[in-house]
Amino acid sequence: MMELDTHLGGARPFGLGYWPLAEDAPGVEIPREDVRIVTQDGALVRGTLWTPPNGRWKTAVILSHPRGDFSVHYACPLLAAAGYAVLGFATRYINNDTDCLHENCITDVKAAHDFMVARGAESVVLLGNSGGGSLMALANAELGIGDGWIGMAAHPGEGVFMLQVIDPSVADEADPFSRIPELDMYNPDNGWRPWPEPCRYDPQWLATYREAQRARVARIDAVAKQSLADSEAAGVALEGVHKRTNPAEWRDVRARKVFTQYLTIYRTLADPAYLDLSIEPDERPMGSLFAFPDPFEANYGRGGLARTMTARGWLSTWSGLSSHAKLADTMPRVTVPTILVHPTADTEIRVRQAQEIMANAGAADVTYVEMKGAPHYLEGHRRPAMDAVVDWLRARFPR
Repeated sequence: MMELDTHLGGARPFGLGYWPLAEDAPGVEIPREDVRIVTQDGALVRGTLWTPPNGRWKTAVILSHPRGDFSVHYACPLLAAAGYAVLGFATRYINNDTDCLHENCITDVKAAHDFMVARGAESVVLLGNSGGGSLMALANAELGIGDGWIGMAAHPGEGVFMLQVIDPSVADEADPFSRIPELDMYNPDNGWRPWPEPCRYDPQWLATYREAQRARVARIDAVAKQSLADSEAAGVALEGVHKRTNPAEWRDVRARKVFTQYLTIYRTLADPAYLDLSIEPDERPMGSLFAFPDPFEANYGRGGLARTMTARGWLSTWSGLSSHAKLADTMPRVTVPTILVHPTADTEIRVRQAQEIMANAGAADVTYVEMKGAPHYLEGHRRPAMDAVVDWLRARFPR
């Protein structure tokens, strides 16, 4: 991993992903300040505050992700150079979403929002990139914070994303190699061919596959919900057990009350659209940004998402049936000025999904921008993407 130079005038890349590349350097010195914020429930939020070279600003942009560190996101120096204060930060769940609760994440967003108001922001705009889009929309919808919403390659929600990538052919959750052959996208009989040969899946089979994905998520939900219900029931029972007169029973019931079930969720990178580009065609290449290069390897090996989750973490973040961080539900309640920048070569998000996000927006002021040929992290297209965002900001918010 490489360092970012002090002033970003000649930035050296951290690598791909969110972080600035040399081509993202604003060409001017950008002041930066380390920020530590304690939330109302005692969690620690860390970030970096980027400010314009002349030190003057009126509008702040805040950006985060449920588990990613956005303190050095590529948007930060470019927006600061354009005249905005920018707070990129990490939630309390940085790099670890095992017990990630979006209900706590939005508390962290509010703490960052309130921090910038206290620093003098006349307006605070929420920026959500990738999974940060659904986080910021949830924060606005539930807490009423933010004067604008910016989506950068925002997908419909982490749980909704899981619905399209989870492998429905898992026959036994305890056996990572168990398969239901007719539901296996990596079965030659269903249209699969070894990488890098393109695959072709029958549309009727695909419809069955999508329903089976929902069914697997529902089964995992049932296990998670039962675990939480058992814990709650034990809490009720514990009220009737005296720890001094019956310490052994009190211990056993209390153990069930505080018990946290961990779910091991195998095979979570199995979207047929990764290998069959005729499925909702756009400008994406074959493969997934979570796989290098073949999704098959990440489906069975490293690279998939949500592999180890607490019951409550799964339901809050990765269940497309139970999570509240779902743009289909939250965007109608986001009535502040809204812009979505969608990269058309994104391997993870379909153009249809981006257009649905905008169609569901509750704002009267809605802007949709497609970055032709851009990948999910917008490498090679970040300057024009941020220019579009800056133009949008300047038309609506003071500097």
